[in-house]
Amino acid sequence: MKQLIESNKYGVEHALDMYASSYVTLPAEAIYEKEKLKQYKHIIDSCHIYIIGYLPEVEFKGAELIEHDLKLSFSVCGEDKDLLLESIPPNFSFNVEDGYPYLEDKSGSRFWWDNMQMMRMLHDRTSSIHFDVKYIGQAYGKDGSRNALDRLIKHETLQKIAIKGIPKGYKLSLLLLEVEPSTSMITAFTPNAQLKDNDGSRIKAGLDKLHGTSESERISLYEAALIRYFSPEYNKEFKNSFPSTNLKILQDCYEKDILGVFAQICIQEIPFKLFSDTVEPKQYHISRHDLQQDAERKVFFCM
Repeated sequence: MKQLIESNKYGVEHALDMYASSYVTLPAEAIYEKEKLKQYKHIIDSCHIYIIGYLPEVEFKGAELIEHDLKLSFSVCGEDKDLLLESIPPNFSFNVEDGYPYLEDKSGSRFWWDNMQMMRMLHDRTSSIHFDVKYIGQAYGKDGSRNALDRLIKHETLQKIAIKGIPKGYKLSLLLLEVEPSTSMITAFTPNAQLKDNDGSRIKAGLDKLHGTSESERISLYEAALIRYFSPEYNKEFKNSFPSTNLKILQDCYEKDILGVFAQICIQEIPFKLFSDTVEPKQYHISRHDLQQDAERKVFFCM
């Protein structure tokens, strides 16, 4: 390790780090239900990245009380799945009215989970909900005036995927992501590197990139990095061309000699695991890309 570190070319290296900070997930047909979407407007307005894919159909089949435990039954892609919630609090009673189950406390207040909450519980306990990534895109407009939903309303690829047909047991779904609006920079300092930053020029270049990256540039870089990582079936651009010195969105990174780019999806609350033909199902995804090919500059991804 000591030999590896001391072989680093520069004493200061930077990597641009971008990550999703919030999300909305919904079935594709919901983009036309404006009234229902109003409750998510405060999040949707900040979501400029969208992922189109297949999500298993989850059907709630019913619930029953087994002594003090509550069993919830589901069908996932036609396969039966049971979820056992142990030790329901004694101040709650389980009831069914007109075919609908509910829990009731001693004051008479009723409670039950909505579909998204039940899917999240099912995913957390069985890890059986996987989102198959088919297309990744972005919408930004002038000064962030367009969000992902604005773009999806008349999206040709979304329509193409729908027309080609969805596999049995799945539904066409969307994941909208908000990319954290403040850019992060990861910096590595190597005291014994070959070339030291005696005049502070490399530190300054990193700070300039940290504070000088516009939101539109950040959105574009995040989209490109995710496309290269997942290599979705319906994407064409960036699948084999990112990173490249020929790409306009990377010019400033190359001019400031930025070493790498990270794009992350690390949100525990997302109720499924994302995957594609090239990436296995995982809750957390980190798309990591070297911008420089010099072997003496393998600082961030060398392990």
